[in-house]
Amino acid sequence: MPQESIRVSIAKRARRAIIQHAFLRWESGVVIAGTILLSFFFPYPFPWWPWWGWLALGLIAEVLIVYTSLTDVETAAKVVADLFREQFDPRQVQDKKLRDRLNQALEYRERIDRAVRQQRQGVLREHLADMATGIDDWTSQMFRLARRLDAYHADAVIQRDLKAVPKEIESLDARRRLETDPDVRQQMQTTLASKIAQRRSLEKLDDTMERAELQTDHSLSALGTVYSQILLIGAREVDSGRAQRLREDIRQQVASLQDMLDSINEVYDYRVEGMRLK
Repeated sequence: MPQESIRVSIAKRARRAIIQHAFLRWESGVVIAGTILLSFFFPYPFPWWPWWGWLALGLIAEVLIVYTSLTDVETAAKVVADLFREQFDPRQVQDKKLRDRLNQALEYRERIDRAVRQQRQGVLREHLADMATGIDDWTSQMFRLARRLDAYHADAVIQRDLKAVPKEIESLDARRRLETDPDVRQQMQTTLASKIAQRRSLEKLDDTMERAELQTDHSLSALGTVYSQILLIGAREVDSGRAQRLREDIRQQVASLQDMLDSINEVYDYRVEGMRLK
């Protein structure tokens, strides 16, 4: 996990994107065009009007446009959601089942974010906003886990070895039993031990990935449960056991996903499309 939370990081990028968007709004275009035309064709509407008058008004108008863009809650939420989907894009995952889970997770995230925004300002909204930060970390961890699973499923070498190595062990062991030459038999024994070690590593990797697959399914179901619970939380329950348990559930889910990622990283490096035997 990075030092800076996913939500804070994306919020900073969103602020820059909103400012850029503000200068591209049609209102901004009208202000800029109007400032240029008035400065050129009608520079002194009054005897006391300074030469920089239209420029000053144009600048003030632009500042107001940027300010209204930054304070527009719905615009900010849309930009953040778009940036989140851009950074954690399910289309980067080829496996359809995993991709569908990520799309559902993003939908839950956006619905939770909308539920938080619809709350009135106050203690409840602050508590829900804190939970939403955990949801962002949760969803991003699911994406990272899915990327590793996706790479594993697409790793032709690993998939080939999972099928071939057990058969090779069986064949080599049968040949070893029939071999009469001591030197050849010893070489076969050495090769057999190496193959058995390879099979153990492959089985460990496959078991880890199977647990990761189950983890993504469980995490998606848990995310849906958290969404329904957030909708049920009322202002009178802000400090209740339910709200406390919900925050703890979110923290545990994020920690479980991180533990699973650490377990995978111990045996598989998806960035180089291969396995690291430990």
